[in-house]
Amino acid sequence: MSRSAWLAGTLVALAAGGTGYWAGREGGPVPALVERARVEFAHWMPARRSAPAAPATAKPTGPVVYYQDPDGKPIYAPEPMKTADGRDFHAVHASEDVHFDADESETEMPADMPPLASASAPAGPRRVLYYRNPMGLPDTSPVPKKDPMGMDYLPVYEGEDTDTGVVRISPGKIQRTGVRSDAAERRVLSAPVRAPGSIEEDERRISVISMRTDAFIEKVENVTTGDHVRKGQPLLRLFSPEINAAAAQYLTGIGYEGARRRLENLGMPAELIDEIERTRKVPATLTWSSPRDGVVVERNISDGMRAKSGDVLFRIVDHSRVWVLVDVPERDLAIVAEGQRATVRPRSFPGRVFTGTVARIYPHLAMGTRTARLRIELPNPNGELRPAMYAEVEIATGNDEPVVTVPDDAVLDTGARQAVLLDRGEGRFEPREVKVGRRGDGYVEIREGIAAGDRVVTSANFLIDAESNLKAALQGMATAASTAETSALAEEKPR
Repeated sequence: MSRSAWLAGTLVALAAGGTGYWAGREGGPVPALVERARVEFAHWMPARRSAPAAPATAKPTGPVVYYQDPDGKPIYAPEPMKTADGRDFHAVHASEDVHFDADESETEMPADMPPLASASAPAGPRRVLYYRNPMGLPDTSPVPKKDPMGMDYLPVYEGEDTDTGVVRISPGKIQRTGVRSDAAERRVLSAPVRAPGSIEEDERRISVISMRTDAFIEKVENVTTGDHVRKGQPLLRLFSPEINAAAAQYLTGIGYEGARRRLENLGMPAELIDEIERTRKVPATLTWSSPRDGVVVERNISDGMRAKSGDVLFRIVDHSRVWVLVDVPERDLAIVAEGQRATVRPRSFPGRVFTGTVARIYPHLAMGTRTARLRIELPNPNGELRPAMYAEVEIATGNDEPVVTVPDDAVLDTGARQAVLLDRGEGRFEPREVKVGRRGDGYVEIREGIAAGDRVVTSANFLIDAESNLKAALQGMATAASTAETSALAEEKPR
């Protein structure tokens, strides 16, 4: 078949979309023919007018390689078949199939275009290591052979399959698989930790009013649950026989210091003791006041009731400062530290942002959720943040020092190791094991293995990794086959 006919037929196949049996096979003839036709057609057209006439086509020889549609359509079959109207497919012999051998020459090729195969051929003879399957299957042979379709196994020469760790991919395959690379850069890596949290009371701002002796409640002031009270504001009036007896003893001067200490031990406020000493009278009822500014969150008394020793009468909480308790996953605990800035976004206030710091990292993990609890302290002067509110928390980790980073997609992580594929140019890729660090903003820190400026593969790197594994498997199989052949020959030698 002439070069012009081959170019025309292949370009028709390209325009038609390359359907049929061979078009769907990776590494089959049609993709290779289309790529070669695209290159040669550009060189062939300018020299077409001055090219001599093509010689007559020789009689086909060799075995039948495949069968083609009788109308020349890009439809192929491995076995004889017929068209829809009953015509036989045309048998294509080995001599009619297109070969990219170095000695291939046709009159229609311009003289200034070197053969594609010879452009990369070595200058001198090379030793053949083994022969690999032409369809890319993991099958090798120490001697030349053909596959079931009659296609020759491809030789692998010494130097093409060295143990350098470099993977070579053809430019056509790189384009088809969409391989892309990017340079490693030094950048400030922001890796915020995000976790849900809830607003709670500050434990240090809670006051409980209870009696240390039995007493009778004479009167409860107009204070209810939810009211805001001030320090020193009256809450209740009570009568306690034991407190009155201690106060009378205090006034008589008998055991003055001991009597005052007894009043303090009974929980009497210091201002009441000073008032008794100033007036020299023991009041029938005593007035109890609020020990701090805050909100009454619990009231358990009523007028006339008896309060036993230890009963909680009031619980008052100061909400001017609150806590945010956050449960951080165990994997993020190593990058969180006390003193880091935290941003809190309560769900009750969309768009509102409150800023605080990590004040405490609790020492124990929750066994059920494998999380660690953090405490963030926030000012709450207006009382807008209420206990039990949910919030989204973001903790700023890391520092402002730039580090070597690559995109997340560049790292091949098997669990036991992490690696990247260095782009050496001209279709050469080298796997390189690396040590990774922090992640954030779609990038990962590379602590060891590559430097800033090295180009790494960021897209389709798993395909190159698979190619590398296949190459290693083929080499191992070839070595095993060669060893087995050597052993067999040694056994055949007469002893």
